[in-house]
This record gives sequence, structure tokens and C-alpha cells, in this order.
Amino acid sequence: MMGPAHSLSGAAAWLGVGAAATAAGHGMPWPVLVVGALICSGAALAPDLDHKSATISRAFGPLSRMLCGIIDNLSSAVYKATRKPGDSRRSGGHRTLTHTWLWAALMGVGFSALAVLGGRWAVLFILFVHMVLAIEGLLWRAARMSSDILVWLLGAAAAWILAGVLDQPGKGSDWLFAEPGQEYLWLGLPIVLGSLVHCVGDALTVSGCPILWPVPIGRKRWYPLGPPEFMRFRAGSWVELKVLSPAFMLLGAAGGLSAMGVIG
Repeated sequence: MMGPAHSLSGAAAWLGVGAAATAAGHGMPWPVLVVGALICSGAALAPDLDHKSATISRAFGPLSRMLCGIIDNLSSAVYKATRKPGDSRRSGGHRTLTHTWLWAALMGVGFSALAVLGGRWAVLFILFVHMVLAIEGLLWRAARMSSDILVWLLGAAAAWILAGVLDQPGKGSDWLFAEPGQEYLWLGLPIVLGSLVHCVGDALTVSGCPILWPVPIGRKRWYPLGPPEFMRFRAGSWVELKVLSPAFMLLGAAGGLSAMGVIG
């Protein structure tokens, strides 16, 4: 899928988690619902770090373009080193390492550890990165028409304000993990979810997605999971734009209203 649909699916997924948490008696404070949805929306772009033409490659100027080149080379090297006889020979690392459950888990654990161990500035960094990505994904038309600096300033302002709200007692810094020293441990959850939602979205397209790597399936270690071929679509096609994107909006709205107790 393309960037905007990935971002919409990420936001909808976290709002759905909010609805499920409310139903299970672990309701999210509204800042956690909002911040988590934005982080998940941004994180749903992150697996395309292996693609030099992806939205995320433009998000932070030369720094993100350089990072995309590094991840592309790393992913390609891991693919070549671990492929089985049934896996095709290929150049480039797109839709390999960063499109797996293992990468998603490592990103979630890594960012959670950074948030807990790094203190306020680490939390601000995590929020800033994902706010910028969320703006690039959800408001992509406006972001393309604006300068990068304006998008960064908006992301920084959003990160500063939201971190201040979360720091207030009862507003969510200790949601789900309430022991002393566990503040913001939950930040890794929307990052894991966003990465996995991205992978599921790509699995629906004609190329599939090797979500289960490194678990081998038959003669392949990079097996491209997906539905039957007749149910797949091309990225950017009318199915994505006219069917899935509106569906994500509706599901996200329903999940958010349910999470806030407006609907049961």
C-alpha cells in the first residue's frame, strides 16, 4: 500500500485497541488514545525505511535518505545471507527485513527501552519522529505543499504539547505499566502495532509480504504471505483509494468513539 493508506490503517488499529482496552476494563486516558493513534500512524510508515522512494525517505531530508540507503543495504545483505533455495535471487532490500514480525518486535522493545531509560528528552524524540511521520502520512497533500522545516516545527510543537499533557497525573504516562520507573513503557506498543499493520497491508498487494521471517515455509524462508491472488490488488489502485482508505476512516472513528465510551 501507499503511505497515506498505511498511516490511516495504523491510526485505525490503535483506536481499535483503545476500544478493546475499554471493553476489557483497561480504558485509555484520552491523551494515550490520541498520542498512540498518532504514533501508530507514523510507525505504519517506518517499515519502508528500506525503500529510497518511500514517504519516510523524504520526511527528514538528507538524514532519512541516508538512513534509507543504509537499511536497504542491510536488508539486502540479510536476505542474501538467509535465503533458502526456493527464495528468488533479487537486488535491493525492499519488503524484506523491515517487513517482518521480528523487526516490528525489535523496534517496539528498542523504543520502549529508550523511553524508560532516556527520560523526557528521549520521549520527546520518539514523539517528534512519529508526529512528523504522522503528518507526512495523514496530511500528505498539505505536507507535500509545505516546506520540510514547517512540518518539522509542527511535529516538534505537537511532541512538546503532548508530552506535557501525558506528564500530568492521570493523563497516561503510566498507562498499563504503573510501577515506578515504568513511565512511558507503553510507547513501544503502538510502534509494534504500526509496523505489523504495515506488513499486513502490504501482504494484501500482489507482491505479498514475508511477515513470518525467519520462520521457513517449505523451500522458502522469505515466503510472501498474502490472500489468494484474486483478492490482491496493486499499491495505489482504486481498491486502496476508494475502498480501504474510507474503511479505515470509518473503523477508526468507530474505535475512537467506543474507546471514549460514546458508543457501546
